[in-house]
Amino acid sequence: MNSVGYILAIESSCDETSAAVLCNDRVLSNIIATQKIHEKYGGVVPELASRAHQQNIVPVVDQALKEAGIAQDQLTAIAYTQGPGLMGALHVGSSFAKSMAMALGIPTIPVHHMRAHIMAHFIRESDHQQVPSFPFLCLTVSGGHTQIVLVRSALDLEVVGETIDDAAGEALDKAAKVMGLPYPGGPHIDRLGALGDAHKYRFTFPQISGFNYSFSGLKTNLLYFLREKQAEDTSFIERELTNICASYQHVVTEYLLARYEAAALKHGVTQLALAGGVSANSVLRAKLAALCESRGWQSFIPPFSYCTDNAAMIGICGYQQWLAGHRGNLSDAPKASWSLV
Repeated sequence: MNSVGYILAIESSCDETSAAVLCNDRVLSNIIATQKIHEKYGGVVPELASRAHQQNIVPVVDQALKEAGIAQDQLTAIAYTQGPGLMGALHVGSSFAKSMAMALGIPTIPVHHMRAHIMAHFIRESDHQQVPSFPFLCLTVSGGHTQIVLVRSALDLEVVGETIDDAAGEALDKAAKVMGLPYPGGPHIDRLGALGDAHKYRFTFPQISGFNYSFSGLKTNLLYFLREKQAEDTSFIERELTNICASYQHVVTEYLLARYEAAALKHGVTQLALAGGVSANSVLRAKLAALCESRGWQSFIPPFSYCTDNAAMIGICGYQQWLAGHRGNLSDAPKASWSLV
């Protein structure tokens, strides 16, 4: 195995302050502080997120080091999220990482957040663990991104399809909001949908060419549907909540996988992976596994702990970049917007 040593990783792109310690591709600790303050606003408030990161980052890093049993002077490098994400939140993590690295006299490794989600599949938790072999396709689905990525190597990626407007995670969260569910809404739709009939109501498949996605029309479809039904019966949402959740989740996941399957056939790839926060969705996970089984393909779905934003994925991506000779410097600036390739 190529040996790097101990990498401290820091993730602060949105509303999770996370720090992890890795020994090469093994996770020794992965601490996540979730910001509860955004729940009452129904979405992430950037200024509040930045302040919470400032409060959380020192204790989170300290806990990660202690849980890993590693002293600061044993670190080889510090990997951190350079982007994309909320600019203020990114500044907190990057400034801390660069300051700590400078004090310790070790290099930094700036990491692309979405690349890290994909590379989370290579976190090794056992000697017998199966990981994707190159090339493979990865469907990255989160609150801010939805992309089909052809992964030829850890550093050679190609986006073959993506959303032209809203992300799948946003489509779920906004749907939950109009139904009066708490933020973040995706997990609530998943939980309630398990109790409902996924075929009770029909929603329109967005029609665009190629392997790209569009979710804005689907959200509008749901909104008009609910307005029409509530005009007839004000208790409709409350009475039919589980069926609405199940039906809406069904069309979102079917839409995601229809384009994903077509892209796999086009590119001749037989290994399919999920990444990003929405990869924790139980229906999406089950449908991908069933699709791959029916096709004789392999599916790779990360453990729940590596689906949502976390520093371990930043660490494994940093490890791979280190092996390729990539190092950062103090002039590396956070990037709120940053294309994957």
